[in-house]
Amino acid sequence: MELLNEIWQTARRNKLRTGLTGFAVAWGIFMLIVLLGAGNGLINANLQQSERFLSNSMVVFGGRTSKPYQGLKEGRWINLQSRDIEATESSFKDHIDEVGANYSVSATISYGQEYISTSVTGIYPNHTKIDKTEMLQGRFINQVDIQQKRKVLVLSSKQAKELEPKGYLNLLGKEVKVGDFMFKVVGIYKDEENGQAEAFSAYSTIKGIYGANTDNAGNIEFTFHGLPTEEANDQFEKDYRQRINANHSAHPEDESAIWLWNRFTQNLQMQTGIGIIRTFLWIVGLFTLLSGIVGVSNIMLITVKERTHEFGIRKAIGAKPWSILRLIIVESVIITTFFGYIGMLLGIIANEYMDATLGHNEIDTGLFKATMFVDPTVGLDVCFEATMVMVIAGTIAGLIPAFKASRIRPIEALRAD
Repeated sequence: MELLNEIWQTARRNKLRTGLTGFAVAWGIFMLIVLLGAGNGLINANLQQSERFLSNSMVVFGGRTSKPYQGLKEGRWINLQSRDIEATESSFKDHIDEVGANYSVSATISYGQEYISTSVTGIYPNHTKIDKTEMLQGRFINQVDIQQKRKVLVLSSKQAKELEPKGYLNLLGKEVKVGDFMFKVVGIYKDEENGQAEAFSAYSTIKGIYGANTDNAGNIEFTFHGLPTEEANDQFEKDYRQRINANHSAHPEDESAIWLWNRFTQNLQMQTGIGIIRTFLWIVGLFTLLSGIVGVSNIMLITVKERTHEFGIRKAIGAKPWSILRLIIVESVIITTFFGYIGMLLGIIANEYMDATLGHNEIDTGLFKATMFVDPTVGLDVCFEATMVMVIAGTIAGLIPAFKASRIRPIEALRAD
């Protein structure tokens, strides 16, 4: 108690010095926690968006040629056809698992007096794996629907609520009118909040009704395996592009003839970017902590210099080196612990404020609205570890001048300016 009381009296006599030391400690921990929280918010938002899709999947779109080939000029529009789906299934069996396609049309869906104008997309059963879909009621499109060309429909919850405001789940099993045809509602899925909803049906049904007289097969989508690296994916894309381009008399290296959306490569690039962000944040945060440590060390040196006379008197009346060493070390530990805890609390409060404000801000991408920050916080373990690092570093910083002070001769201490 006498030691603590002595430290308290010293702090009261040197308010500015103690305040500056505390500020350096608190600021270092505060900035580390805030930086890591902001970085985690951005990273979690990106991860949330990427989880909407299956990573080992690709979607193929028709494009426009950018190179002349075999006497044909550039600028031709390429529509994917049934033979491209067959080539995808037969030529790349070593890597491709499930092949599907989607064919979208605009249509009016009506039920009683209610109607909506929306997009109706014919798909294969693997679509719900590639674009992850959560069913609220009923089922999704299956292989029997494809084979028998059933007029079945899967609506989003938003569409179902517009068609049946009194109880949208009651639409399940009912027939609705799609254009001039009656379709049976077999499922209702949970659509993305604030996103563009679309209705789904069997690919063979929609293609047969709306695209029977055209070669356009829509977009191809498939899952794959055995391509663990970015180099393997690039080689696969090159081979696949050459094969599909050959079907349309396009240059084998024309990357504009068809477009490949490779979710796996996108995921690899995102993971690399996340790693860079995490490393950068930790480097900046650690240098911020280092500035706090340097501040503590400098101020402890000043403290020892100012109290040189006092230490000389203490040693002259019989104080042992350990008592002086203990006094400075305990003072350093108490200051860094107290202000480090304050910095930690302020950092947590700042992160919670970001979560309550920026964590609910959305950006409209045109297709859906995305949240910029998701859970921009830091775990309590990181907060405590950062505080302990500062306490230990502050103790070590105070140990050096304390050791010098404990070894000073009384006569030298009394002569010091």
